[in-house]
Amino acid sequence: MSLTEQLEAMSAGSVKRIPADAMAVMVKAAKELDAQGIGDNALKVGGRFPDVGLLGSDGAALSLSSLLSKGPVLINFYRGGWCPYCNLELKAYQDELETVRSLGAELVAISPETPDRAMTTAEKNAVTYPVLTDPQNSLAEALGIVFDLPKELAALYETFGNNLPEANGEAGWRLPIPATYVVGSDGVILFAHVARDYRTRAEPSDAIDALKAHRAVV
Repeated sequence: MSLTEQLEAMSAGSVKRIPADAMAVMVKAAKELDAQGIGDNALKVGGRFPDVGLLGSDGAALSLSSLLSKGPVLINFYRGGWCPYCNLELKAYQDELETVRSLGAELVAISPETPDRAMTTAEKNAVTYPVLTDPQNSLAEALGIVFDLPKELAALYETFGNNLPEANGEAGWRLPIPATYVVGSDGVILFAHVARDYRTRAEPSDAIDALKAHRAVV
């Protein structure tokens, strides 16, 4: 199954899993994000990817420029290891890791969750590529893909056991919307997929096609 098919199946199943009142809060929050246009001004193809400091799962500082010095980078922003849709995505890209690296590129996943939680997420999903932390959502903010959760949604997440301020080491309830980028070694964005709907993600094959096209012209 493609990643899209897996996500659609999970979404269909959630209607049966999640209580109607909780689902109503989630639907309302999604409509609010649409109305606010979250992500409409996110950086696009041709823009320069911000070189904002990140942390490895060991807590060590890491810069995107250090990764780009070795070649293009395929970057996935995910919400956190608590998100089942994100876990499907992490696994789908793990399946394509060999292909990505055969094209001279690296694959990384980024979220605001703290390094120890990022390590747990990687282990849980048997991910062998770098899973990095974006402290305080700084990179997501620079990209234009971060948002504040509506109060009702934040309260609902807390009842689910998802205390985002604790998980992310940030005072507020903020998350990045799911996004996938392919960035050339010069820092220019070659592919961008940004979606307010957390159930929608970029197909790995589309990002890989962008890497192939880039390799054909360099």
